[in-house]
Amino acid sequence: MSIDQPLSAPPSIEAFMAQAVAMELEASQRYADLADAMDVHNNAEVSALFRKMAIIEGRHAEQVMAQMGWSELPMQPRAPGWEGCEAAETVPSDEIHYLMQPWHALQLALAAEQRAERFFTHLASIATDTAVRQAALELQEEEREHVELIQAWLKKVPQPEADWAVDPDPPHYTD
Repeated sequence: MSIDQPLSAPPSIEAFMAQAVAMELEASQRYADLADAMDVHNNAEVSALFRKMAIIEGRHAEQVMAQMGWSELPMQPRAPGWEGCEAAETVPSDEIHYLMQPWHALQLALAAEQRAERFFTHLASIATDTAVRQAALELQEEEREHVELIQAWLKKVPQPEADWAVDPDPPHYTD
């Protein structure tokens, strides 16, 4: 497991849950950004899939906020960096291709959910606070369920042909 910086467990359940909300919000925003990018390239099918993922991640943030009884975050948390990404559940924007198909989008979402599952597993293993450890294990289990959901979705979409990225009329950029 590669971690860009040593990760320390949050000192309290409030700090941990604030980080969890920040991760979910960051993931939701990135999915919305990716949907916008797909719209620009008239890739409506993948755009719709990314919008669905944005909604799901936003709901996760709302659930954590409700669980904690928060109407707003009590602090301004930063989602911790993990395995080369901004946050565990954030899809790297440089992995997006304007001709990608639903299979590709689901692969990116699957990788993000798997990173999140590893992230929470790691936090549970290093947490010294019992409440943080338990919450990390619960979120790890939730992420595992998301992995299984996306794997099920992947079975419903065809894997693209080898030449999926060939564009007979590629975009040209001028200065």
